[in-house]
Amino acid sequence: MEIIVRFFIIAIVMALLYVFCSLIFSFWVFPVLAYRKLKKNGLDGPSPSFPFGNLSEMKTENINVKSSSISHDIHSTLFPFFARWQNSFGKMFVYWLGTEPFLYIADPELLKKLSTEVTAKNWGKPAVFRRDRAAMFGNGLVMSEGDDWARHRHVITPAFNPTNLKAMASLMVETTTKMLDNWTTLVDSGTQEFDVEKEVTATAGEIIAKTSFGISYQSGRLVFEKLRALQTTLFQTIRFVGVPFGKMMHPKKALEARKLGQEINQLFLSLIDERRKMIRGSGPQNDLLGLLLKQSEHGGFTKSLTTKEVVDECKTFFFGGHETTALAITWTMLLLATHQDWQDQLREEIREVVGDKEIDVNMLSGLKKMGWVMNEVLRLYPSAPNAQRQAKADIQVSHDLSIPSGTNMWIDIVGMHHDPALWGDDVNEFKPERFKDNIHGGCKHKMGYLPFGFGGRMCIGRNLTFLEYKIVLTLILSRFSFTISPTYCHSPSIVLSLRPSDGLPLVLQPL
Repeated sequence: MEIIVRFFIIAIVMALLYVFCSLIFSFWVFPVLAYRKLKKNGLDGPSPSFPFGNLSEMKTENINVKSSSISHDIHSTLFPFFARWQNSFGKMFVYWLGTEPFLYIADPELLKKLSTEVTAKNWGKPAVFRRDRAAMFGNGLVMSEGDDWARHRHVITPAFNPTNLKAMASLMVETTTKMLDNWTTLVDSGTQEFDVEKEVTATAGEIIAKTSFGISYQSGRLVFEKLRALQTTLFQTIRFVGVPFGKMMHPKKALEARKLGQEINQLFLSLIDERRKMIRGSGPQNDLLGLLLKQSEHGGFTKSLTTKEVVDECKTFFFGGHETTALAITWTMLLLATHQDWQDQLREEIREVVGDKEIDVNMLSGLKKMGWVMNEVLRLYPSAPNAQRQAKADIQVSHDLSIPSGTNMWIDIVGMHHDPALWGDDVNEFKPERFKDNIHGGCKHKMGYLPFGFGGRMCIGRNLTFLEYKIVLTLILSRFSFTISPTYCHSPSIVLSLRPSDGLPLVLQPL
């Protein structure tokens, strides 16, 4: 009996020792080895402290700056630590999120070389973000890798073909018109100030619910509200991403995020069950959900999607499908409200191209100036201010620079969009005409302008964004003029996306 007890004690000790060694290797040895490989390539950066890395420094500096004046020089206020580290270490350096080293990149030439060397399928996503954002995206297209990514992309691409996009246009017009009719009623009753960010975001959520998922306003509103709550819980609290057991430092928030994620999953499972019954009765439908279900039930062994994967894609595209467009329109209305000349120019262009006719998709390509404005807005206020990648194999960039397999990368898109070395001294000015004769806005390097990401993993829904942006903005400008409310405080903030932290109050005048 004594031998058995001793054996049991030894087994427990060995198990604990194994766990301890595994943690030491995962959280210290392997990251340090990866860091040393990067240092051998001449890459330096701010000194980390275990186990928080550079997070302490980043959190003390990352404070929202609110101002009654409007400056578009937002990089130094959103990312003061990156701006300062750039001055010390250049446009490529190593910093740490907890025990995870990241290669910071704000050099478009390096991005060009990386895109040349690595195909879309062979890019990974940092595991620290895959874990941190699992409740929001699961293993949808944003987070999937390798063959999984290629399979998901193959299934989803047909949902965004020109025929399907054209069919969405009438629903966009109908939903936006309902919002504008409500504005008119409120203005007639004496209301002049509106939080346009809130209004446009809710309308964009209703549009994606109808066009991509064929669901009612009530069901779409419920999903939208829970996704927004999850977004706030995940990205608007002080968190310790990359720190070992970081979620345990805020257990209440971690549990809340998990609960919201499960509730959203259940909502989409119910929608999927309802749609499957409809498909059996009336045949397949060509919106996003219909195509996902068709592929999940009839795809070959290598291409079919599981029900969980369908749910993950629904979450990913419901969030991404409304957020990107809504924020682009919101920032546009801020910039047009402060540049009345451009508001007038767009209104005149709409009169010339659309006139009194109903909006037709084929007309939208004639709204050239609106296209310039959109490009300039996405330069100054990109909805996705950064991108993350992970090397899945060694990348030989040049004879003296090799990026080791497993390297996490943080691409600072907003930093490149506001780089005077790429754009000139007027980099922080709103000048849509810079895109008149140049799709890159006169940027000195074409990889310096990345409003929808880069390479094969560029945003799949960008054509949907272009379509919805032009339709919604055309309808708004045709019925209202607008100016900035005196109550507005300029405070762009990162809540996964780049958004005005206190909304966008505008004063509306019907035309």
